[in-house]
Amino acid sequence: MSDLHASLRTSVKPTKVRWHVFLMLLALVTINYVDRAVLSIAMPEISKDLNFDPAVVGLILSSFFWGYALMQIPSGWLADRYRPDKVVIGAAFAWGIVQTLTGFVSSSKVLIFLRVLLGITEAPVYPGGAKLQSVWLTSTERGRGATILDSGAPLGTAIGGPVIVAFMAWFGGWRGALIGAGILTLIIAWLAWLVIKGSPRTNKKMNEAEREYIQKALDEEYEAHKKQVGITAGVKDYMKAKNFWCMCLGWFSFNTVFYGLMTWGPSYLAKTQNLDIKSLGGSVLIIFGAGFVGEIIGGWIADAWRAKGGSHNTVMRTLLSIAGIMTSISIFLLGSSTSLAMAITLLSIALFFLRWGGLYWSVPAAISQREHVGTVGGCMNFSGNIAGVITPIYVGFIVSATGSYFIALMVFALAGLLLATASSLINYSKKIGSII
Repeated sequence: MSDLHASLRTSVKPTKVRWHVFLMLLALVTINYVDRAVLSIAMPEISKDLNFDPAVVGLILSSFFWGYALMQIPSGWLADRYRPDKVVIGAAFAWGIVQTLTGFVSSSKVLIFLRVLLGITEAPVYPGGAKLQSVWLTSTERGRGATILDSGAPLGTAIGGPVIVAFMAWFGGWRGALIGAGILTLIIAWLAWLVIKGSPRTNKKMNEAEREYIQKALDEEYEAHKKQVGITAGVKDYMKAKNFWCMCLGWFSFNTVFYGLMTWGPSYLAKTQNLDIKSLGGSVLIIFGAGFVGEIIGGWIADAWRAKGGSHNTVMRTLLSIAGIMTSISIFLLGSSTSLAMAITLLSIALFFLRWGGLYWSVPAAISQREHVGTVGGCMNFSGNIAGVITPIYVGFIVSATGSYFIALMVFALAGLLLATASSLINYSKKIGSII
């Protein structure tokens, strides 16, 4: 009888619940970035209303990342030790409340405080998502999983423009837009909880065939790595590992470009191309929409290439090097852009290839031991968000001092080259603590 049951299970097609989970993570990261982008999109109007100069604007745009970066490692630690689904959804409800409160500010000090708090509450979504990858997806699916998770960044920034412009029109200006974004976050958080809660072992919508498929693949992956590991890796092992530091450097470089364009891109287009708020929304949709498409394509290429026999190292090093080099070339050419069409085209190309860097969210699961995936993901995102802290500030001072964005664009071009270099030095097939 048991053989009959086993035969029936193997003939049943596995459900796709794991992909439903990651589609809801995509929705959460998308609204996460709408909440981040709302301030950048509305900043020209906020600056006029509250009389902010460029240096103050730089501090405000940076302040989100102070709390966000600070909480990355603690968030990863929480995801490793407690249920990552609860950590992620609890954070989503918290940042929805903070975002709603942001619509009531009347001074730069209060706005900075709430942006720091928003950063603290948003921090768990990526480390928690990295941990969920190691729970829900096999090693050959994590390229798509990583880019589905991370593609919410360009998608949220892309649709954030039109959404915030619409909210400003519907709800009476930038205050209504910020409040509307917060309420929308709370709604999406509730819907996400209905799908994400639990694990492959407890999820009632998953059939036994999918459950066995996931568990078998995870067991095989970690049994194979156990044969390579001499001792349990500790903090010192990670701190001494080239893989760890190259991962952090690559992610720092990636975020230098992305957060630079996300926070200052709308103001750059408004100043250099004389765009109004409505035109800005459409331009941001095109540019960051290209990033969303690029990220999905990058994840698909990575998994398809690996399925055809490409080694993990070859696939990741090639795609991430292309991402960095193409981004660098596009941003360098942007420094001599002479028209709106040229600026939008170059920015779209840059975002299309840059977002292949979303593959980085498969790196923590690839190079760290199972019990450390969330913490390593938190360390990676901490390093990336140091770029988020400093980039808006120094761009603000550059623009204030020179009246131009040229020097900032050249910094972004160099960061693209650094992304390619750091990514090519990572061994994606070796876990930290391995003896071979």
